Parts: sequence; structure tokens; C-alpha cells
Amino acid sequence: MNQANEQFLNAAKTTVADLNEMTSTTLAGFTKLMELNMATARAAMTQAAEQMQAGFSMKTPQDMSAISGLAQPMAEKAAAYGRAVADIVTETGTALTKATEVRVADMQAQAVATIEAALKHAPAGSESAVSAFKNAMAAGQASLATAQSQAKQAIETAGKQFASASEMAVKATKTAGKSK
Repeated sequence: MNQANEQFLNAAKTTVADLNEMTSTTLAGFTKLMELNMATARAAMTQAAEQMQAGFSMKTPQDMSAISGLAQPMAEKAAAYGRAVADIVTETGTALTKATEVRVADMQAQAVATIEAALKHAPAGSESAVSAFKNAMAAGQASLATAQSQAKQAIETAGKQFASASEMAVKATKTAGKSK
């Protein structure tokens, strides 16, 4: 078997392994979300049943005031659920991003090595073209690095904004609960 075929087969094996790893990571994140949703649904059903029982046992209008205090814990639970979802999504996204970055870096290194090897055999007098090509490659790699950095920043910013919005919702519910 010649070297090109071996390289192709090795690349294909690596790609399949990488896809398998990324699929496993994605499924693990999905499993965590499903477990969170099941636990949340179970807790909500239990709480609803308890509240209904409490409602049936009320004898006076003053007993109704106990139910009005449920808004704050519900808001806190909703915010906690939102944070848990955000954590799972962020964790899974970070793992996939890291795996992708490693693979892209490997592919870039292999491409650069292959191109460098090919450029060594460039005909005499083509030095300026080779230099221009190398500069274009460097610019492309710098652009990719910038895009990756901006994507990371966008994900981090979105996570921070979500956390801030959740905290504001909890604080607003606490304030509303105190004013009653």
C-alpha cells in the first residue's frame, strides 16, 4: 500500500474516532439534561400534590396566605433549573469546543507540514510566490484563531448574562414577596 493510501486510511480512522468521541460527549450532555428534566418534573408533581392537599385542608381565609408565599420558592427553583441547564450546556459545549480545537490544530499542523514539504520542491525563481503563499497561510490561521477566540467570548458572555438574568429574577421575586 502506498503512503498516500495509508495517510488517507489513518485520517479516516482518526475522523471516525473523533466523531465517536464528540457523539459520546453530546449524548452525555443530553442524558444530563434528561435526568435534570425528570428530577424537576418529579419534584414539581410532588410539590403540586402537597400544595393541593394543603389547599384542601384550609379552614379559614387566613390559611390562604400560606399559599401566597409559594411564589418565591418557585422562582428560586426556576432560576436554579435555568442555571443547571446553562451549566450542562456550557460544560458540553466547552468539551466539544476543546475537542474541536485539538482536531483543528492537528489538521492545521498536518496541512502546514504537507505544504511546507511541497514548497521545498518549488522551482527556482518562485521564492516570492512561495513567500506570498506562506503569508496567506499565516493570515488564514490568524483569522481562524481570532474567530475561535470571539466564539469563546460570545459563549462566556451569554452564560454570564443568563446567570445575571436568573439572579435578577430571584431578587425581584424576593422583593415582591417582602412587599406583601
